[in-house]
Amino acid sequence: MATRWETPASIWLEDESSGRFELSATEGLGRVDGQAQARARLPDVAALLGASLPLACRCSPIYPEGFAYCPQCGQALDKLAGRVKSQPDWWGPAADQFLPRHVPHGLPVTSLALGDSLEERPAAPAPGRADCAMPVPPNAQCVFAAAGFGFPVQRLLALAHTRNVLQYWDPAAQLWHVMAAEDHAGALDFTAGAYGWLPPLNPRRGEVALVPTSAGLRRLWINPVTETYRTEAVFDAALASAPGAVRRHVACLFNSAAGTRLWTAHSDGSNVALLDCAAPAGRWSRPIAYDGALLWLQPLGQLVWQPGQAARWIAWPRGWSPRLDFGGPTQSRDGRLWHIGHDGQAYSFLELGVDGAEQQPISGARLGFANLLFRRGHAVVNEPWESEHVEDQREDDSLVLPLLRSFNNNRSQPSGLVLRLHNYTGRAEEALGERVIGRTTVEWIGKRNVVLDEVVRLARPLECVPFVYDNCLWLHHPDWNQIRGWRLEEMA
Repeated sequence: MATRWETPASIWLEDESSGRFELSATEGLGRVDGQAQARARLPDVAALLGASLPLACRCSPIYPEGFAYCPQCGQALDKLAGRVKSQPDWWGPAADQFLPRHVPHGLPVTSLALGDSLEERPAAPAPGRADCAMPVPPNAQCVFAAAGFGFPVQRLLALAHTRNVLQYWDPAAQLWHVMAAEDHAGALDFTAGAYGWLPPLNPRRGEVALVPTSAGLRRLWINPVTETYRTEAVFDAALASAPGAVRRHVACLFNSAAGTRLWTAHSDGSNVALLDCAAPAGRWSRPIAYDGALLWLQPLGQLVWQPGQAARWIAWPRGWSPRLDFGGPTQSRDGRLWHIGHDGQAYSFLELGVDGAEQQPISGARLGFANLLFRRGHAVVNEPWESEHVEDQREDDSLVLPLLRSFNNNRSQPSGLVLRLHNYTGRAEEALGERVIGRTTVEWIGKRNVVLDEVVRLARPLECVPFVYDNCLWLHHPDWNQIRGWRLEEMA
């Protein structure tokens, strides 16, 4: 026999003979299988639910939410409910919902003030080392999301979207768990274009995001107690791009018998519309939201859409091809967006989003996005096409690849996380591929430049993925055995 205990969010059963408690069901997650409550998982489960854990007594390995004392022996419990401090969500730098509107959304730009912490470290050229490390997920080619997902504590997910694998980090056990699909859950694989997901503003318990899959748009839900996930169908189609959001509208591209088309709806799922695009097939970038419009790029051209208007396909000028691997669009001082490309003879910047676009010739390749630009080892601090700012001639022999910009209204110049490839004088295109770079430093560029770490024999630097979780800045590469981390000041 068991005594039934009900809390505001859960149902617990107390075994009358042993006095042990077992979770039966909880809000948003339904009934809970007893096998899911293995002792090794209980600290994480207690934190997720706000339950209580024993400090000294052995009457039960877990207690319902709000219990301050063991009902059997009367000893004090570790009451987790109400003790949690909120931490900022992380959906990849391309999905920061707190950036101001004059900053393009969809580029690797974050609103988190990372420089305030990182610039307290010794300035370059003093060598730095990572403060902490985390095991690499079993499926290392992945994107990361750190959020509460409707729970009182922040948790970390790693989605290997090329392999249909969702991974969950258990901070108490310091282990990655591969989450199993519940019955009738759809696959999470997506390889048609650059990946991106849309998080909800006010998530319900277990709600993750709106995600692109090979079968269409799905709403993803997780149950970290049972280590499972499920999906809800939002739109069934062969998606051609990740979804984007602008002006309370959601939109994505999909392939049909009539060619590439655009699906759009209000953010609450109402007012669905299907629009013709007249765009050729191609591998599309993540959508960029700017000036009230969504912009998708691909090797043959760009697609521009504003809510309430028809989608416009704009082909690149004849002979000009974009360098999509160099970073992403950047802004000029008058607010226009530009992208770097090559016409077979030289590099140039091309204005985006307009017919008959203006071009600005430049003297060499520039890597970066959103005004965090570098030519070789030097920053470009004014217009994107102007000459680089040379502070140290020795940096002519290095190549800087920006990974993440930290937006701060109080700074006159952009700051961010970069890789500096040392003793490299070849073409930028070759450095971004399989070529092995002997020495690379991970650096923070800002009011004070800081060397965070050094990497030996780095290849495919574009696969480096920065993310923020548990008040640390992390950097992941699929070839590394550990994810490197640097502690930040506590952020709310």
